[in-house]
Amino acid sequence: MTDIDRAKQAVRQQVWNLLERDGAAPPGVHGHIPNFVGKEEAAARLAELDVWKKARVIKCNPDQAQLPVRVRALQEGKLLYMAVPKLATPKPFYLLDPAGITAPIETAVTSTGAPQVAPTVAPAEMRPVDLIVCGSVAVSRQGGVRVGKGAGYSDLEIALLTEAGLVTTETAIATTVHRIQLLDDELPQADHDFSVDFAITPNEVVACRTDRGRPSGIIGPNLRQDQLDSIPILRASSGQGLGPTGD
Repeated sequence: MTDIDRAKQAVRQQVWNLLERDGAAPPGVHGHIPNFVGKEEAAARLAELDVWKKARVIKCNPDQAQLPVRVRALQEGKLLYMAVPKLATPKPFYLLDPAGITAPIETAVTSTGAPQVAPTVAPAEMRPVDLIVCGSVAVSRQGGVRVGKGAGYSDLEIALLTEAGLVTTETAIATTVHRIQLLDDELPQADHDFSVDFAITPNEVVACRTDRGRPSGIIGPNLRQDQLDSIPILRASSGQGLGPTGD
């Protein structure tokens, strides 16, 4: 474990402890993207932004905290991509098209419902993404530096889409969080980490001033062996320059 990894884990523990102490997330939040109180209000506040209103294609994480974001996206007729948990299939994204979904939206956009109603697609089959909504454990108010739960999948997902030309510097990145997760401190950041442009709580929208460019794709030397072994798209592309990351 690197110094950056240790620093990130300290931030996670601090935020998870505070969320549980204040009843801002259900017990057992440690190790997870917090399913925070007020997630519906945060999603509604996100939907008021021009960047949301203009977006036709949205990529969102499958966690409970962002469920209202995914529901709203389909209700508003937006095309939604959601990663397969742990990127565990050769085509690692679900395509959720509101025009073709017959199940209730609230079911279709869950990690258990999507496999029943949505096809999986590879980056080569996907459309350019207008807006990414990600889950976070913590995010810095000023620089938009984000700390995830530590598995590295969010970074990998964005890196894969960046390498495919589907995510560019024009693609906005937002996160919805509880106010406890929005920190004034500078947060540790590795070279494969992305920052967010907007951090949205139930009561506030913060436009973050990111102070560095985004990673241009997957950084091979950072990939862990377990990622290479368990993620089919990385195995298939291992001879083409793809390599790991961690969130």
